[in-house]
Amino acid sequence: MKKLVLMLGIVLCCSAVSFAQEKPHMVAFYNLENLFDIYNDPETHDDEFTPEGVKQWNETKYQKKLSNMERVLFDMAKINKNYPVVIGVSEIENRSVLEDLVSQPNLRGANYRICHYDSPDARGVDVAFLYRADVFKMEGSDNIKLVVEGMPNFRTRDLVVMWGTIEGEPFYFLVSHWPSRLGGKEASQNKRDACAKQIRGIKDSLLAANPATKVIVMGDFNDDATDASLVEVLGAKGKIKDLKEGDFFNPYFQMLRAGLGTLAYQDSWNLFDNICVTENLVNAKDGELRLLKTEGMKYWGNIFSRPYMIQQEGQYKGYPLRTFVTNNFQNGFSDHFPVYIYIGR
Repeated sequence: MKKLVLMLGIVLCCSAVSFAQEKPHMVAFYNLENLFDIYNDPETHDDEFTPEGVKQWNETKYQKKLSNMERVLFDMAKINKNYPVVIGVSEIENRSVLEDLVSQPNLRGANYRICHYDSPDARGVDVAFLYRADVFKMEGSDNIKLVVEGMPNFRTRDLVVMWGTIEGEPFYFLVSHWPSRLGGKEASQNKRDACAKQIRGIKDSLLAANPATKVIVMGDFNDDATDASLVEVLGAKGKIKDLKEGDFFNPYFQMLRAGLGTLAYQDSWNLFDNICVTENLVNAKDGELRLLKTEGMKYWGNIFSRPYMIQQEGQYKGYPLRTFVTNNFQNGFSDHFPVYIYIGR
Protein backbone atom coordinates (compact mmCIF):
# COMPACT_ATOMS: atom_id res chain seq x y z
CA MET A 1 0.00 0.00 0.00
CA LYS A 2 1.44 3.34 -0.96
CA LYS A 3 2.16 5.71 1.85
CA LEU A 4 -0.50 8.34 2.43
CA VAL A 5 1.11 11.70 3.06
CA LEU A 6 -0.70 14.18 5.26
CA MET A 7 -0.26 17.67 3.83
CA LEU A 8 -1.75 19.73 6.62
CA GLY A 9 -0.11 22.51 8.59
CA ILE A 10 0.15 22.00 12.31
CA VAL A 11 -0.52 25.06 14.43
CA LEU A 12 1.47 25.33 17.66
CA CYS A 13 -0.47 25.94 20.83
CA CYS A 14 0.25 26.75 24.46
CA SER A 15 -0.48 24.43 27.35
CA ALA A 16 -2.00 27.25 29.40
CA VAL A 17 -4.36 29.63 27.64
CA SER A 18 -6.15 32.77 28.73
CA PHE A 19 -9.27 33.03 26.58
CA ALA A 20 -10.37 36.40 25.32
CA GLN A 21 -13.41 37.79 23.51
CA GLU A 22 -11.70 39.79 20.80
CA LYS A 23 -12.01 39.11 17.08
CA PRO A 24 -11.48 37.47 14.70
CA HIS A 25 -14.34 35.03 15.01
CA MET A 26 -13.83 31.37 14.16
CA VAL A 27 -16.67 29.53 12.40
CA ALA A 28 -16.19 25.76 12.25
CA PHE A 29 -17.70 22.49 11.09
CA TYR A 30 -16.96 19.01 12.46
CA ASN A 31 -18.38 15.62 11.53
CA LEU A 32 -18.35 13.95 14.96
CA GLU A 33 -18.63 10.45 13.46
CA ASN A 34 -21.45 8.62 15.18
CA LEU A 35 -21.81 10.48 18.45
CA PHE A 36 -24.54 8.21 19.82
CA ASP A 37 -25.78 7.78 23.35
CA ILE A 38 -25.93 4.23 24.74
CA TYR A 39 -29.72 3.86 24.75
CA ASN A 40 -31.77 2.03 22.17
CA ASP A 41 -34.24 4.18 20.27
CA PRO A 42 -36.99 1.88 18.96
CA GLU A 43 -37.81 4.39 16.21
CA THR A 44 -34.36 4.28 14.58
CA HIS A 45 -31.66 1.84 13.50
CA ASP A 46 -29.23 2.61 16.34
CA ASP A 47 -28.93 -0.93 17.74
CA GLU A 48 -25.19 -1.24 17.03
CA PHE A 49 -24.57 1.73 19.34
CA THR A 50 -25.98 0.09 22.45
CA PRO A 51 -24.33 -2.09 25.11
CA GLU A 52 -25.96 -5.15 23.54
CA GLY A 53 -25.03 -4.19 19.98
CA VAL A 54 -22.13 -5.42 17.87
CA LYS A 55 -20.00 -2.43 18.93
CA GLN A 56 -20.76 -3.00 22.63
CA TRP A 57 -21.25 0.74 22.95
CA ASN A 58 -21.30 1.41 26.68
CA GLU A 59 -20.92 4.32 29.10
CA THR A 60 -17.13 4.00 29.26
CA LYS A 61 -16.72 4.21 25.49
CA TYR A 62 -19.26 7.02 25.28
CA GLN A 63 -17.43 9.10 27.86
CA LYS A 64 -14.13 8.52 26.03
CA LYS A 65 -15.75 9.71 22.82
CA LEU A 66 -17.02 12.88 24.51
CA SER A 67 -13.59 13.54 25.99
CA ASN A 68 -11.95 13.12 22.59
CA MET A 69 -14.40 15.53 20.93
CA GLU A 70 -13.79 18.00 23.76
CA ARG A 71 -10.03 17.76 23.20
CA VAL A 72 -10.30 18.60 19.51
CA LEU A 73 -12.69 21.52 19.97
CA PHE A 74 -10.66 22.95 22.86
CA ASP A 75 -7.43 22.71 20.87
CA MET A 76 -9.15 24.54 18.02
CA ALA A 77 -10.11 27.27 20.48
CA LYS A 78 -6.48 27.64 21.52
CA ILE A 79 -5.42 28.75 18.04
CA ASN A 80 -6.50 32.35 18.57
CA LYS A 81 -7.34 31.97 22.27
CA ASN A 82 -11.05 32.21 21.62
CA TYR A 83 -13.85 29.67 21.42
CA PRO A 84 -15.43 29.31 17.97
CA VAL A 85 -18.51 31.50 17.61
CA VAL A 86 -20.46 28.91 15.60
CA ILE A 87 -19.75 25.18 15.23
CA GLY A 88 -21.81 23.11 12.84
CA VAL A 89 -21.82 19.40 13.64
CA SER A 90 -23.07 16.25 11.95
CA GLU A 91 -23.57 12.58 12.87
CA ILE A 92 -25.04 13.30 16.28
CA GLU A 93 -27.92 11.19 17.56
CA ASN A 94 -29.90 13.77 19.51
CA ARG A 95 -29.81 16.91 21.58
CA SER A 96 -28.79 14.98 24.67
CA VAL A 97 -25.35 14.06 23.30
CA LEU A 98 -24.71 17.74 22.52
CA GLU A 99 -25.71 18.72 26.03
CA ASP A 100 -23.18 16.20 27.32
CA LEU A 101 -20.54 17.56 24.93
CA VAL A 102 -20.89 21.24 25.83
CA SER A 103 -20.85 20.25 29.51
CA GLN A 104 -17.31 18.88 29.22
CA PRO A 105 -14.93 20.81 31.52
CA ASN A 106 -12.90 22.56 28.82
CA LEU A 107 -15.97 23.66 26.84
CA ARG A 108 -18.07 25.04 29.68
CA GLY A 109 -16.36 28.41 29.42
CA ALA A 110 -17.90 29.00 25.98
CA ASN A 111 -21.42 28.68 27.39
CA TYR A 112 -22.53 27.14 24.12
CA ARG A 113 -26.20 27.13 23.19
CA ILE A 114 -27.61 24.37 20.99
CA CYS A 115 -29.67 24.63 17.82
CA HIS A 116 -30.95 21.14 17.04
CA TYR A 117 -33.94 19.45 15.41
CA ASP A 118 -34.73 15.74 15.14
CA SER A 119 -34.67 14.60 11.53
CA PRO A 120 -36.20 11.55 9.81
CA ASP A 121 -32.88 9.83 9.04
CA ALA A 122 -33.25 6.06 9.39
CA ARG A 123 -30.22 5.77 11.70
CA GLY A 124 -31.43 8.68 13.77
CA VAL A 125 -28.46 10.97 13.09
CA ASP A 126 -28.90 14.72 12.82
CA VAL A 127 -27.03 17.92 12.15
CA ALA A 128 -26.96 20.84 14.57
CA PHE A 129 -25.23 24.03 15.65
CA LEU A 130 -23.38 25.03 18.78
CA TYR A 131 -23.18 28.80 19.10
CA ARG A 132 -22.01 31.46 21.50
CA ALA A 133 -24.96 33.66 22.36
CA ASP A 134 -22.62 36.42 23.54
CA VAL A 135 -21.49 36.92 19.93
CA PHE A 136 -24.16 35.46 17.65
CA LYS A 137 -27.50 37.01 18.57
CA MET A 138 -29.95 34.41 17.30
CA GLU A 139 -33.27 35.69 16.01
CA GLY A 140 -34.70 32.41 14.76
CA SER A 141 -34.05 28.88 13.55
CA ASP A 142 -35.73 26.11 11.59
CA ASN A 143 -35.30 22.67 10.06
CA ILE A 144 -35.89 22.16 6.35
CA LYS A 145 -36.68 18.80 4.79
CA LEU A 146 -34.56 17.76 1.83
CA VAL A 147 -36.75 17.37 -1.25
CA VAL A 148 -35.57 14.97 -3.97
CA GLU A 149 -37.62 15.03 -7.15
CA GLY A 150 -39.37 11.72 -7.78
CA MET A 151 -38.55 10.40 -4.28
CA PRO A 152 -41.28 11.74 -1.95
CA ASN A 153 -40.55 9.13 0.74
CA PHE A 154 -36.78 9.60 0.83
CA ARG A 155 -35.57 9.97 4.43
CA THR A 156 -32.33 11.68 5.33
CA ARG A 157 -30.92 14.41 7.55
CA ASP A 158 -32.83 17.70 7.51
CA LEU A 159 -31.11 21.00 6.83
CA VAL A 160 -30.81 23.10 10.01
CA VAL A 161 -30.74 26.87 9.70
CA MET A 162 -30.44 29.76 12.12
CA TRP A 163 -30.30 33.49 11.62
CA GLY A 164 -29.42 36.53 13.63
CA THR A 165 -26.65 39.09 13.93
CA ILE A 166 -22.95 39.27 14.69
CA GLU A 167 -21.83 42.74 15.71
CA GLY A 168 -25.09 44.09 14.35
CA GLU A 169 -24.73 42.56 10.88
CA PRO A 170 -27.27 40.00 9.56
CA PHE A 171 -26.02 36.42 9.21
CA TYR A 172 -27.75 33.24 8.09
CA PHE A 173 -26.14 29.88 8.86
CA LEU A 174 -27.07 26.53 7.29
CA VAL A 175 -25.62 23.13 8.17
CA SER A 176 -26.31 19.93 6.26
CA HIS A 177 -25.07 16.39 5.77
CA TRP A 178 -25.72 15.51 2.16
CA PRO A 179 -26.83 11.98 1.19
CA SER A 180 -24.01 9.45 1.04
CA ARG A 181 -22.50 7.73 -1.98
CA LEU A 182 -24.12 4.44 -0.99
CA GLY A 183 -24.68 2.44 -4.16
CA GLY A 184 -22.01 4.41 -6.01
CA LYS A 185 -21.29 8.07 -6.65
CA GLU A 186 -23.13 8.31 -9.93
CA ALA A 187 -26.15 6.31 -8.81
CA SER A 188 -26.67 8.55 -5.77
CA GLN A 189 -25.70 11.87 -7.39
CA ASN A 190 -29.27 13.08 -7.88
CA LYS A 191 -29.73 13.22 -4.11
CA ARG A 192 -26.72 15.43 -3.50
CA ASP A 193 -27.59 17.59 -6.50
CA ALA A 194 -31.06 18.06 -5.01
CA CYS A 195 -29.51 19.24 -1.74
CA ALA A 196 -27.20 21.66 -3.55
CA LYS A 197 -30.08 23.03 -5.62
CA GLN A 198 -32.24 23.54 -2.54
CA ILE A 199 -29.49 25.36 -0.64
CA ARG A 200 -28.78 27.61 -3.63
CA GLY A 201 -32.47 28.47 -3.80
CA ILE A 202 -32.54 29.37 -0.11
CA LYS A 203 -29.50 31.60 -0.55
CA ASP A 204 -30.99 33.33 -3.61
CA SER A 205 -34.24 34.01 -1.76
CA LEU A 206 -32.42 35.43 1.25
CA LEU A 207 -30.30 37.80 -0.81
CA ALA A 208 -33.30 38.91 -2.86
CA ALA A 209 -35.07 39.86 0.37
CA ASN A 210 -32.00 41.50 1.94
CA PRO A 211 -28.76 41.78 -0.06
CA ALA A 212 -26.88 42.63 3.16
CA THR A 213 -27.46 39.16 4.66
CA LYS A 214 -24.22 37.19 4.82
CA VAL A 215 -24.87 33.50 4.23
CA ILE A 216 -22.57 30.75 5.50
CA VAL A 217 -23.35 27.14 4.58
CA MET A 218 -21.37 24.22 5.91
CA GLY A 219 -21.42 20.49 6.25
CA ASP A 220 -20.29 17.10 5.10
CA PHE A 221 -21.36 17.24 1.47
CA ASN A 222 -20.20 13.72 0.51
CA ASP A 223 -18.84 15.36 -2.62
CA ASP A 224 -15.57 17.17 -3.13
CA ALA A 225 -15.22 20.93 -3.50
CA THR A 226 -14.45 20.43 -7.20
CA ASP A 227 -17.44 18.17 -7.97
CA ALA A 228 -20.27 19.40 -10.17
CA SER A 229 -22.77 19.36 -7.30
CA LEU A 230 -20.81 22.14 -5.60
CA VAL A 231 -19.35 23.99 -8.57
CA GLU A 232 -22.30 23.89 -10.96
CA VAL A 233 -25.43 23.13 -8.94
CA LEU A 234 -24.59 25.01 -5.72
CA GLY A 235 -22.64 27.56 -7.74
CA ALA A 236 -19.70 27.70 -5.32
CA LYS A 237 -16.73 29.26 -7.08
CA GLY A 238 -13.16 28.48 -6.12
CA LYS A 239 -11.48 31.76 -7.08
CA ILE A 240 -12.29 35.17 -5.65
CA LYS A 241 -11.61 36.89 -8.97
CA ASP A 242 -14.47 34.91 -10.53
CA LEU A 243 -17.07 35.99 -7.98
CA LYS A 244 -20.12 37.95 -9.02
CA GLU A 245 -22.70 39.50 -6.75
CA GLY A 246 -24.73 36.79 -5.02
CA ASP A 247 -22.28 33.95 -5.72
CA PHE A 248 -20.97 31.44 -3.22
CA PHE A 249 -17.22 31.24 -2.60
CA ASN A 250 -15.71 27.94 -1.53
CA PRO A 251 -12.38 28.40 0.30
CA TYR A 252 -11.70 24.65 0.05
CA PHE A 253 -11.66 24.39 -3.74
CA GLN A 254 -8.02 25.38 -4.10
CA MET A 255 -7.03 23.36 -1.04
CA LEU A 256 -8.37 20.17 -2.61
CA ARG A 257 -6.56 21.01 -5.84
CA ALA A 258 -3.35 21.19 -3.79
CA GLY A 259 -3.91 17.68 -2.43
CA LEU A 260 -5.34 18.58 0.97
CA GLY A 261 -8.30 16.77 2.46
CA THR A 262 -10.45 16.02 5.48
CA LEU A 263 -10.95 12.27 5.04
CA ALA A 264 -9.01 9.49 3.39
CA TYR A 265 -10.23 6.63 1.24
CA GLN A 266 -8.17 4.10 -0.71
CA ASP A 267 -4.96 6.06 -0.10
CA SER A 268 -6.24 9.37 -1.41
CA TRP A 269 -7.75 12.46 0.21
CA ASN A 270 -11.27 13.77 -0.21
CA LEU A 271 -12.51 17.13 0.97
CA PHE A 272 -16.19 16.55 1.69
CA ASP A 273 -16.24 19.01 4.61
CA ASN A 274 -16.81 22.51 3.30
CA ILE A 275 -17.76 25.97 4.48
CA CYS A 276 -19.04 28.21 1.68
CA VAL A 277 -19.79 31.91 2.07
CA THR A 278 -21.60 34.47 -0.04
CA GLU A 279 -19.70 37.04 -2.09
CA ASN A 280 -20.75 39.87 0.22
CA LEU A 281 -18.66 38.31 3.00
CA VAL A 282 -15.63 38.13 0.72
CA ASN A 283 -15.94 41.56 -0.88
CA ALA A 284 -17.42 43.27 2.17
CA LYS A 285 -17.66 47.03 2.36
CA ASP A 286 -15.10 48.93 4.41
CA GLY A 287 -15.74 48.47 8.11
CA GLU A 288 -17.96 45.42 7.66
CA LEU A 289 -17.25 41.87 8.78
CA ARG A 290 -15.50 39.88 6.08
CA LEU A 291 -13.80 36.57 5.41
CA LEU A 292 -10.23 36.69 6.70
CA LYS A 293 -7.22 34.70 5.66
CA THR A 294 -5.19 33.17 8.49
CA GLU A 295 -1.99 35.16 8.89
CA GLY A 296 0.87 33.54 7.02
CA MET A 297 -1.36 30.93 5.37
CA LYS A 298 -1.95 30.46 1.65
CA TYR A 299 -5.62 29.54 1.75
CA TRP A 300 -8.83 31.19 2.93
CA GLY A 301 -10.05 27.96 4.49
CA ASN A 302 -8.43 25.90 7.23
CA ILE A 303 -8.31 22.19 8.09
CA PHE A 304 -7.54 21.30 11.69
CA SER A 305 -5.44 18.28 12.65
CA ARG A 306 -3.03 17.18 15.35
CA PRO A 307 -0.83 14.07 15.45
CA TYR A 308 -3.10 12.51 18.07
CA MET A 309 -5.98 12.69 15.53
CA ILE A 310 -4.04 10.62 12.98
CA GLN A 311 -3.58 6.87 12.73
CA GLN A 312 0.12 6.29 13.41
CA GLU A 313 0.53 2.69 12.27
CA GLY A 314 -1.06 -0.23 10.46
CA GLN A 315 -3.12 -0.44 7.30
CA TYR A 316 -4.65 3.00 7.79
CA LYS A 317 -1.49 4.85 8.79
CA GLY A 318 -1.88 8.54 8.00
CA TYR A 319 -5.69 8.41 7.96
CA PRO A 320 -7.84 10.25 10.52
CA LEU A 321 -7.97 8.13 13.68
CA ARG A 322 -11.59 7.07 13.93
CA THR A 323 -13.60 5.69 16.83
CA PHE A 324 -14.07 2.23 15.34
CA VAL A 325 -12.52 0.19 12.56
CA THR A 326 -15.43 -2.11 11.74
CA ASN A 327 -16.44 -3.12 15.28
CA ASN A 328 -13.03 -2.72 16.92
CA PHE A 329 -12.90 0.23 19.29
CA GLN A 330 -9.89 2.48 18.55
CA ASN A 331 -10.60 5.20 21.12
CA GLY A 332 -10.20 7.62 18.22
CA PHE A 333 -11.81 10.87 17.23
CA SER A 334 -13.51 10.94 13.85
CA ASP A 335 -12.97 9.76 10.29
CA HIS A 336 -13.08 13.43 9.31
CA PHE A 337 -10.92 16.40 10.27
CA PRO A 338 -12.81 19.59 11.21
CA VAL A 339 -12.66 22.72 9.06
CA TYR A 340 -12.89 26.37 9.97
CA ILE A 341 -12.80 29.93 8.65
CA TYR A 342 -12.32 33.34 10.25
CA ILE A 343 -14.49 36.40 9.95
CA GLY A 344 -13.58 39.83 11.25
CA ARG A 345 -13.02 43.45 10.28
